[in-house]
Amino acid sequence: SPLYVNLSQSANDVLQMREALRKGQLTRAPGAEAARVDVLLENGQAYPEPGRLLFSDLSVDPATGQVSVRAELPNPQGLLLPGMYVRVRLEQAEVPNAMLIPQQAVTRGSRGDSVTVVADDGSVAPRQVRIEGAQGNSWIVTDGLKPGEKVMVEGAMKLALGAKKVKPVPWEPNKPKAQAGQAQAAPEKGASAAPAAASAPASAASR
Repeated sequence: SPLYVNLSQSANDVLQMREALRKGQLTRAPGAEAARVDVLLENGQAYPEPGRLLFSDLSVDPATGQVSVRAELPNPQGLLLPGMYVRVRLEQAEVPNAMLIPQQAVTRGSRGDSVTVVADDGSVAPRQVRIEGAQGNSWIVTDGLKPGEKVMVEGAMKLALGAKKVKPVPWEPNKPKAQAGQAQAAPEKGASAAPAAASAPASAASR
């Protein structure tokens, strides 16, 4: 028979986890609203059976405002005993065809998010993109860019002055900003003209 692990989380944390599940950033488990979880025992050993975090069975402690969330775990060998303390880890889902680009490469506005794409000949054009979260200092882009395309990270002042073309240079975040007439470019996680990274997982959450 399954064993249940009770977790206490803030209401804000629970809302964030449910939103991450809805967006596909957490690995789903069988059930209407459940995320896959892995468990570490008190000695640090990984429990061999994955479980389910059940968002359908929530209760709130009125004294503390904390939300009690239940994880359901198979326990065929009886390794888990009532009263044991364990660590529960949410499994992050891979975001297919996602790309990581520096946050400063994206312009966010009421009409959506956009980047400036730099072509091989140095010509530039705005492009709408879809963002599905952040990882470190980068945005996770799920639509609007193709692997290998370059986006502008720095050098936007030149465009504001009416320039139609830029000279892409590799983007290195710890180096001085690009000189006038240049637009910094970088592979994967970079870009004041940077090839967009292919296949980036969303950030993991541990509870």
